[in-house]
Amino acid sequence: MRLKLNKARLAMYFIGAVLTTASFGALSRTVPNTFADNEKPTETSDYAAESHYITIFDQKSKLTIKSDAITVREALERANYQISDADAVEPALTERITDDNFKINIYRARPVIIIDGQTKKYLMTPSYDGYTIARSAGITIYDGDEIKLVPNTYFLEAGDASIYQITRNGGRTVTIETPIAYQEETVEDPNLDEGVTEVRQVGEDGMTTSVYQVNFVDNVEVSRELASEATTKEPVNKITVIGTKNAKKAATVKSIPPEWDTCASWARAAGVSEADLYSALTLIYHESGCRYDAKNASSGAYGIPQALPGKKMAEMGADWETNPVTQIKWLAQYVTGRYGGWQQAMDWWWNKHWY
Repeated sequence: MRLKLNKARLAMYFIGAVLTTASFGALSRTVPNTFADNEKPTETSDYAAESHYITIFDQKSKLTIKSDAITVREALERANYQISDADAVEPALTERITDDNFKINIYRARPVIIIDGQTKKYLMTPSYDGYTIARSAGITIYDGDEIKLVPNTYFLEAGDASIYQITRNGGRTVTIETPIAYQEETVEDPNLDEGVTEVRQVGEDGMTTSVYQVNFVDNVEVSRELASEATTKEPVNKITVIGTKNAKKAATVKSIPPEWDTCASWARAAGVSEADLYSALTLIYHESGCRYDAKNASSGAYGIPQALPGKKMAEMGADWETNPVTQIKWLAQYVTGRYGGWQQAMDWWWNKHWY
């Protein structure tokens, strides 16, 4: 069988495999926390963005930096790493960086051709597992079928692509794995300040494995019948704790920076859109760590927005001192009025390190 490929088409796949990664030495800097006012601050608040050592593995290269980036995405952007849609990053780009010796793995997509009889599919994938690649290409693999990496004897026509060959062995069943969505639980904690929430247990999806008997006519699948089904992994529920301690007492207690997901839930409740959520939370964590009681000991700038004076947030609610949602509502109004939106405010912050 002679493999004939359109070179222009292959070029579109292969060009994504060559990505440039900037390499440089470890970085270390301190970003001053500021407040929402018209003047550039001269003192930092009592909350400082925490720096961590982060090691980035990108194929055969390794880079260790010291950074106060909040998420994996931000750390990679600061280090000038370009990530394509076909690449895989572990942990996820939205994962928060919370400890030292944090490791980020980048799995670069590469050009692959998968051959199924007379059908050829072309894709960019970071996977080396034939069955995963077949599923990504939309090809059904029946129980008993084989997928093997075969030598590329068509280099002049196919370029430096990995070639996988599917051998159909007459399988008459197919196994399907279906995720089981985890549930969310909310519990009250009288020892946690009122208006504060924490994620105590991260949710994990479970898995159901189903085996179907497949009916063929002229080697074409026409129907399936369920033969067996079992839960092969139980889901783990997400548990969120809501504080119920008296609000007046809570106002005298210094909170700790909440989890990213918790802050995101407050932002959503305050009306922040999903499109603006990343920019909004990045700005918030740089300013106050999303702490509703963060206070600049020198200037008196207060709360999640570091408003000066803090009481100006009262226009959004009488609970402005202790309610993070009220504070973020005020901040949303502030950044929209002054900068035109969250992204514009974040762009200003990157240039000035204050807003």
